[in-house]
Amino acid sequence: MAKIMFEHVTKEFKDEKRGKVLAVNDANFTIEDEEFMVFVGPSGCGKTTSLRMIAGLEKQTKGNIYIGDRLVNDLHPKERNIAMVFQDYALYPHMTIYENLSFGLKNLKVPKEEIKIKVKRASQILGIEELLDRRPRELSGGQRQRVAVGRAIVRNPKVFLFDEPLSNLDAKLRVQMRIEISELHKKLRTTIVYVTHDQVEAMTLGQRIVVMNNGVIQQIASPDELYNSPKNMFVAGFIGAPSMNFIECRIEENKLVAEDLNIQLPERYKNIISEYNEKNIIIGIRPEDIHDSYYCETVKSKVEICGNIKVVEKLGSENLLYFDKWGTTITARVSPQSKLEYKDKATLVFDADKIHIFDKETEMAL
Repeated sequence: MAKIMFEHVTKEFKDEKRGKVLAVNDANFTIEDEEFMVFVGPSGCGKTTSLRMIAGLEKQTKGNIYIGDRLVNDLHPKERNIAMVFQDYALYPHMTIYENLSFGLKNLKVPKEEIKIKVKRASQILGIEELLDRRPRELSGGQRQRVAVGRAIVRNPKVFLFDEPLSNLDAKLRVQMRIEISELHKKLRTTIVYVTHDQVEAMTLGQRIVVMNNGVIQQIASPDELYNSPKNMFVAGFIGAPSMNFIECRIEENKLVAEDLNIQLPERYKNIISEYNEKNIIIGIRPEDIHDSYYCETVKSKVEICGNIKVVEKLGSENLLYFDKWGTTITARVSPQSKLEYKDKATLVFDADKIHIFDKETEMAL
């Protein structure tokens, strides 16, 4: 069993200027055996600290951590049967790739023949057999990343921990390595905990995702659930690229009203009328749900928006339009067929049934 469990885990750091800094606040979650769990959030949100507490590189201030059925609060990292892949690869530059892969096993006094078998298996899985006689400086970034992963595989750990392993790679190589890491998980059938600040990585790799902010877990869910049913405005804005548009509105009976916006409240939100009538709320609209009216046939509950385009980004597969409306900048992701350009007065449409509504004070989804 390689299930991981946090029970009311808190981590505090002491800072000379700020005093106590709460890096992780009362974290409670379970990572199931053989699950691929991704921690995502902005810099300083507590995701790497959580990973390091699993590894035993940081000790929690409060709470319990279990790996399998074992309480590991006081266990040394080498006793936890985990393997960690770091952002900077952490390869020994003076050693060959074979020596890098076998180094940890030698320290554990594993017999030479067994080391050969394990190194061969790991190199075959990762497609680096022909690199074993080279040194790290002779490899590309992607090859070095494979070696770093291979060094973890040879140990056959219960849990793999990845700390932003792709952040040093270029965009094309990151996509390739994401595919390889996903395939690796299927081959090894082991538990993987993966930390990233890149929400695209999180959405494409994770079976479930832990979204963190300021040391607090905001939501734990599948990629689909995070995208379609975010619990609060932070999750809604963090998941999805470009970010969700947020507009302050007022509920008047069964209508959403803001300047020239006056639309019917979607049926699924009718239950909030009694509590929020005559109150201001926040509505969220994803850029991909806003369309150029000339190239849109799929919108059901159509709402028109008129605005002057101030920026157009042409990405080939799509165009991103930016325009000011309702006191904020709205982003629309439209068809590449769209002819709208800078300074054009545009008529765009969105589907009222696809909006999200949030409490203005708590920022929680309604």
